[in-house]
Amino acid sequence: MARKFTEIAFTPAVKAAQTRYGSRAGAEKLERGEVSGDRLGETEAAFIEARDGFYQATVTQDGWPYVQFRGGRADFLKVLDERTIAYADFRGNVQYLSAGNLADNDRVALILMDYANRARLKVWARARIVHREDEPELLARLEDPTYRAKVERAVVMTIEALDWNCPQHITPRYTQGEIEQLVAPLQNRIAELEGAAIGSA
Repeated sequence: MARKFTEIAFTPAVKAAQTRYGSRAGAEKLERGEVSGDRLGETEAAFIEARDGFYQATVTQDGWPYVQFRGGRADFLKVLDERTIAYADFRGNVQYLSAGNLADNDRVALILMDYANRARLKVWARARIVHREDEPELLARLEDPTYRAKVERAVVMTIEALDWNCPQHITPRYTQGEIEQLVAPLQNRIAELEGAAIGSA
């Protein structure tokens, strides 16, 4: 676990729980970890931009967590630099729950999943809402020309901490595209065998 992640996650209440349940000594070793964990390396950047969705948590004014799934085509979540990621926020159900939450509390948590390879990346960040009139070049960079919905704003996140999570209990799941890629050799082989059978008949 990255050191920056422990600085956020290991609150006094968490440390008290670790002490009670006997894991505090191990947690202290994690706190002294050599990896800072507040910047993206090449592996993390490639993983993020390959995702076609992620889970995002914001906090309401009453302190309740609000989790939603954000989806799009692969690479809709852009890596701007080693500490900054962003995505275009399209007009949707016009409830503006996340937008309202972020206006009051800029803390955000993401979980990015690669189910097929049983990989999970957790990110804590601070987010800001950016409107087109404020940074038109950024909005243009984040837009998807193949998606016709209106971009109302961008969500730009500065990473505070990130950490790869244990793959245990991640059930492999595959997208339609991944399944098609996996079965294509079998389909090609079946077609070859059928062609040979017809030719020899």
